[in-house]
Order: sequence, then C-alpha cells, then structure tokens
Amino acid sequence: QVQLVESGGDLVQPGGSLRLSCVISGFTLDYYAIGWFRQAPGKEREGLACINGRGGVRPYADSVQGRFTISRDNRKNTVYLQMNSLNPGDTAVYYCARRSLWCGNAYLGRGSDFDSWGQGTQVTISS
Repeated sequence: QVQLVESGGDLVQPGGSLRLSCVISGFTLDYYAIGWFRQAPGKEREGLACINGRGGVRPYADSVQGRFTISRDNRKNTVYLQMNSLNPGDTAVYYCARRSLWCGNAYLGRGSDFDSWGQGTQVTISS
C-alpha cells in the first residue's frame, strides 16, 4: 500500500524556520521522485521542489529558491523540506507527492503527473 504522510507544519513568525517531513511506505525512494507542493486558499497548487530516485535535486521554484531545501534519508523512508526565512506568503497547506523515478516537467506546476499524494500539513506564517 502506497502511503505518504506529511508532518511538521506549524504556526511560526516571519523570519522563522520549519522542517517538514514526508514519511513514505509501500515503495522505495530509490525508484521514485518525491516533490513538495503547496496550496493556499483561493490559489492553485504550486510545485516547490523535487528530488528524484537517484537523489538528484531539480531547480527550486523561484518563490522559494535560496530559502527552501529538499533532502531525503532513505533509511528512514523520509523526504524533508527545510524552510528558512519564512514570510506570510508561505502560508499554505504543504503536500508531498510521488512520481516514477524522475521529477519530470510538471514538478513546479500542479504536479498532475505525480501519482500518489499525502494529505498535507498546514504551515502558517504570522506575527
């Protein structure tokens, strides 16, 4: 059974940091890419980052470049999203999702070709 479970979302002040976790089961990270996406109320889902099955990291979304870092720990079956210098524009529900081996070209969009998704974790940036 394929499963992805996000955790780590919280309420933080502007300028703060969070690390989100995506714990996967039912497959191995060696053969799948994992992307991070987010969706704010009234806005379309947007892709932020992706790491492929070989551990390669694709370019980040412009909105998070230099602030967010994707990484993985295969032994823990976990993919992380380290988020620094958070601002109110980062407020959203954050999702991780799976794609076969490579990140593809939609990982910065809605991720329509990612085949399995977590339920999301809420990140709120507010003073």
